[in-house]
Amino acid sequence: MIVTQKNQYAIRAIYELACHKGDDPLKIADIAKAQAIPMRFLEVILAKMKRSGMVTSKRGYAGGYTLVRPPDQIKVVEVLQHMQDNSRPVRCTACEIKGNCPFDQNCVFLPMWQAVENAIAGVLSNTTIADLMANAKGVAQEPKKKQKAAPPLRTF
Repeated sequence: MIVTQKNQYAIRAIYELACHKGDDPLKIADIAKAQAIPMRFLEVILAKMKRSGMVTSKRGYAGGYTLVRPPDQIKVVEVLQHMQDNSRPVRCTACEIKGNCPFDQNCVFLPMWQAVENAIAGVLSNTTIADLMANAKGVAQEPKKKQKAAPPLRTF
């Protein structure tokens, strides 16, 4: 699974909707500003999320977007799956860039890339948007640690 910038934007948009307090929908401009997502990408992302049934929208002055399900019922992998245009078999990065592989399915590295893919999928499948929200609370509460200065280099 390749996690593109667009996929990261999608996760951040869903996260922002989850963090929104109140009953009124969240405007697209507010999501874009809070998560530093370009509007042109966000419009496409939210349209896909709406078609998938993950979000709903309301038109008009008081319009915007809201999540359909609670954050603890939305797994990160779902967001990424809805953003995928097609499903591709696991391939190494070099083959992904070149567009073909000279070794086809006889590549000694393929099992390693499949294990990496499975590990990533496992983490994404076991992480909910609510987990990300909990992480944010922990990050916000931790005081920034002062870094020690590096010891001077000795020259001999």
